Amino acid sequence: MVKLVRRAPLTELVLPQQPLLQQLYRQRGVATAEQLDYRLTNLPAPAALRGIEQAVARLAAALSGDEQLLIVGDFDADGATSTALMVLALRAFGYRVEFLVPDRFKLGYGLSPAIVDLAAAQGAPALIITVDNGIASVEGVARAAQLGIDVIVTDHHLPGPELPAAAAIVNPNQPGCDFPSKAIAGVGVAFYLLLALRAELRDRGHFDHRAEPNLAQWLDLVALGSVADVVPLDTLNRLLIDQGLRRIRAGRCRPGIAALLQLAGRQTAQLQASDLGFAVAPRLNAAGRLDNMRVGIECLLAEQPQQALALAEQLDALNRERRAIEQGMQDEALQQLEAAIAELDGAALPALLVLYRRDWHEGVVGLLASRVKERYHRPTIVFTDSESGDLKGSARSIEGLHIRDLLDQLATAHPGLISKFGGHAMAAGLTLAAGQLAAFETQAVALASAKLTAEQLQAVQFSDGELSSEQLTVAVADTLRAAGPWGQQFPPPQFDGQFQLLSQRVVGERHLKMVLRPLSGEQRVEAIWFNPPSHCLDGALPLQLQLLYRLEINDYRGRRSLQLIVEQLLGTDN
Repeated sequence: MVKLVRRAPLTELVLPQQPLLQQLYRQRGVATAEQLDYRLTNLPAPAALRGIEQAVARLAAALSGDEQLLIVGDFDADGATSTALMVLALRAFGYRVEFLVPDRFKLGYGLSPAIVDLAAAQGAPALIITVDNGIASVEGVARAAQLGIDVIVTDHHLPGPELPAAAAIVNPNQPGCDFPSKAIAGVGVAFYLLLALRAELRDRGHFDHRAEPNLAQWLDLVALGSVADVVPLDTLNRLLIDQGLRRIRAGRCRPGIAALLQLAGRQTAQLQASDLGFAVAPRLNAAGRLDNMRVGIECLLAEQPQQALALAEQLDALNRERRAIEQGMQDEALQQLEAAIAELDGAALPALLVLYRRDWHEGVVGLLASRVKERYHRPTIVFTDSESGDLKGSARSIEGLHIRDLLDQLATAHPGLISKFGGHAMAAGLTLAAGQLAAFETQAVALASAKLTAEQLQAVQFSDGELSSEQLTVAVADTLRAAGPWGQQFPPPQFDGQFQLLSQRVVGERHLKMVLRPLSGEQRVEAIWFNPPSHCLDGALPLQLQLLYRLEINDYRGRRSLQLIVEQLLGTDN
């Protein structure tokens, strides 16, 4: 059964005219009104990023020498937006620049020696700039040096014990970096490098006889990449996302983003951060998961709406294929787990779940790990066979277990157990040699068991408290929408309350539409529960419900009405 915890205030923020928002912000640790001021003038200075001066100096020299640049990105949405941002801005500055993204199925992640050799074969650049990768590319940077190619690393992933010998490294998580945000996405790091480079070129008189680009025009890309990478929404990330959303709502966004929103049926004028996360990012990520991220980057680079729409339609088709593959894998995984649970004969689930099937799609194992983690509240690692004969795995964790640190400890304690790994606190990727799966599972489960307490293994849902019946209005829902952006570690408000069930019906095969009445009031309120447990679809629910829910607005044919989004039926195992 899920445990309900009501959030307690963490600060004493004072917003006297907005008592509900004051409560919500206090519960999320906002201490001052300045943390809610999302003007661009409040951006921290780029100079605080270690390595940025060296990176700017090398880039300025490249412009003076008319050198060919190559951007090497990652194959996810953060990597795609980072790549598009760098290509657009550097070309606007006057650089000759192209991009290359590894094929995840043939070349794997990051600036590997194979990618460097491929870049050299295609016409050796003088300078490679990595975006959203590179901090672990010790061998790749060394190979580039052998070929006379300099490398600037821009990344946000956690570094290993050895840093690459690059011309410059810009990463807020590298040792000795005092940048105030350690949570910035790869696209945010790229944006900061461009800010510093533009300032240097301005000081050198580069823009005296050519237009100086306004970097804010590309904040839609920064917002999309940051939301898609599920980075914690600290003050800086909220500022960047808020500014990007404002531009999209005003119709000033990349044609590719507009096309993806159109295909997803989302209105730009009402756009929320969640729309980027649930509508745009999956379509963009589908290219990297199933095919090649180049089509996604080309969509973001497209200047003409028709060209962007054609590329977005390709991404949309890939996303539909991805959904079908994922559903089949999820069904197979749940069968594995149900069989394993039956064998436990009432004993608790292990502290970490490891799943494997040889024919699962390598590009979708991360999504499957996320789904299983959410369903069972256990750190989950999903493996499948790769073309190279190794096992490729993707890990997702829960609060309390830093998954990359766990992999690091395993690799240190058991040399040869893990071929390579990398990632963050909540998500990581890894490779095992064939035949190592059983040993890995034994050691990983044992280490996770030692680290996680019974309390941490208890699924928890957080509530911001109860709303009065008078607060169940479109006006309050609008206020909450405007109070964002909401997201990772700055969660959208959700409330608990008791309701009388007036009617229920299944819509779209898997969703439950309800009409409710709060026990404290008389008005009727519509609600929808997406993908509830199957038994809730098959039979009638109790006439009195305790629900965890969010306030949303249903905008149907110009009529705006309040709608509750049900997150959990409380007091049950649902």
